[in-house]
Amino acid sequence: MISTQTLVIFLTTCFFLSATPGPNMLSALSMGMRHGLAGAAWGGIGMCLSLGLLAGLSALGVGVLLKTSPLAFTIFKWVGVAYLTWLGIQAWRAPIRDEAADMDAAMKAGPDRRGQLGLLGQGLLITLSNPKALVFMAAFFPQFIDPERPMAPQLTILVVTMLIIEFGWIMTYAVGGKGLALRLTGPVAQRWLNRMTGALLIGAGLLLAMASL
Repeated sequence: MISTQTLVIFLTTCFFLSATPGPNMLSALSMGMRHGLAGAAWGGIGMCLSLGLLAGLSALGVGVLLKTSPLAFTIFKWVGVAYLTWLGIQAWRAPIRDEAADMDAAMKAGPDRRGQLGLLGQGLLITLSNPKALVFMAAFFPQFIDPERPMAPQLTILVVTMLIIEFGWIMTYAVGGKGLALRLTGPVAQRWLNRMTGALLIGAGLLLAMASL
């Protein structure tokens, strides 16, 4: 279905592209700081579901359509910027845990059912609100698809490979965020942690704001 050489090139390219700090990875770092690995995993699942959907839409030509409509791209982009900025403000103003033990216990326990669904939805929206991802995939995937072979099996392999790599990097960033959070104890440190997570999300919004066709 796909040659080994093509798959290796695709895997290597995705590995380094996913590692680059962007809205997804900065959000994953923030989730690791505030919610631990379990919470970040739910957010990561949401991001990956969105990426899978965007890959499907790119295959249908929606990415090309978006690329030809600067107005739609701009509206899409600024909705995403506003959402990430709102998340950043919420994180900045989050209540402070007085005890490090309480924070450690909360991270180990992970979010409750409502929190899981909230983080899943947050991850979905963070990725879906990034029009650059859709436009990028519309240009990226065709380079690795052989037009002489059935497209569906090739696209499936490429998308699954991309999602595995993306989720791996999401959790890597989340591990770093959790490790940093556990080192920041006490009310003053917790306040700075909230500000750092808020700044990361606002920074992700700024990266999205700089996206262009």
